[in-house]
Amino acid sequence: MKLVEFSILIIISTLLFSCKNNKNSIALKGDISNLENPEVLISYFAGDTLAIDTVMSDKHGKFIYKNTIDTLTVFSLYFNNQSSSVMVFANPKDKISIKGDAQLSDLINVNGNEINDDLTQFKESNKELLQRRALLLHNLKEEKDSNPASNNRILANADEIAKINSFNQELTLNAEEQVKKNPTKMSSLILINEFFANSENPKGLSRVIEYMHGDILKSKMGLNLKAYSEKINRSAEGASMPYFRLVDKSGDTIRSYDYKGKYLLLSFISTTGIDSRETIKSLRQTYRTVNKDSVKFISIYIDSDMYPVSYIENDSIPWTVVPEKKSWASDIVEAYNIEFIPNNILISPAGIISDRNVPAIAVENALKNSVKNNH
Repeated sequence: MKLVEFSILIIISTLLFSCKNNKNSIALKGDISNLENPEVLISYFAGDTLAIDTVMSDKHGKFIYKNTIDTLTVFSLYFNNQSSSVMVFANPKDKISIKGDAQLSDLINVNGNEINDDLTQFKESNKELLQRRALLLHNLKEEKDSNPASNNRILANADEIAKINSFNQELTLNAEEQVKKNPTKMSSLILINEFFANSENPKGLSRVIEYMHGDILKSKMGLNLKAYSEKINRSAEGASMPYFRLVDKSGDTIRSYDYKGKYLLLSFISTTGIDSRETIKSLRQTYRTVNKDSVKFISIYIDSDMYPVSYIENDSIPWTVVPEKKSWASDIVEAYNIEFIPNNILISPAGIISDRNVPAIAVENALKNSVKNNH
């Protein structure tokens, strides 16, 4: 899995270069409650380099951090041993205030320029939703730590996760409304990046980018989001499958067009990890029931640069196995926009991506539904 806070920081910060200039000093003034550790970690990009500073808060959670920059720069502040964080946008000469609770980092208010003020206004208008979501997330963590194996706990977790997803959907709708009302602002691009820039909702990303207009779309961040939208839509549900050329475990070359006229499951997995092992176990059961002439499976191990595929018992896997030596940098990972594993993609006989991110236990039903839709 990828670290969400750092991935968001990199997406934004690489577009908003920062460098030193003594005439353009900035000050971040913090007032944070519930700090269990007085050390505050601060990261930002200085040119192409990720810089990391630390500042100590006093016993009341107050601190001041100073730096010099010559353009809009994003700073990420991490509290309580990096268990929570907040993002701050600073222009040269800005004086920024940061006030809130380290245990409710989504509700920390940041003020001092238009971008921060707009984002804080969004937080304030969604305060109740954010508080309820934070409470559920906190409860999930506490209960998982105290009783991870309980069947009753698993059922309760499923209910709580459903509630969290509901809160996230409502927040996403509210973010879309905010973008509609402010189509020329940088804060709208940041909301788009936070709520829509993922492979789970490529159509949503395309839609909200269409709301934006003016010079903001010509900014590096605007251009980057548009390029990312185009990329994920190339492998979205309903798109034609991107071409691939792979070498399987036996050394034979396989190409995407070899599977024309057949249902194809691309399963991206790891040589280690319980989830990937459970995926293989579930796919074995499904594979026994399918028509081998019309349905093909390919398992792609994307960390075989670190471990041999034989690291787990896979010699008995009855379908094609590909050890992808380039791992996360491989062409197929890029073409199919794979951001996590395990990850299953179902492709129809016409070469159309019918389902993405299919849970292994749902592959059989996804195949049945795809057959119905293609007849």
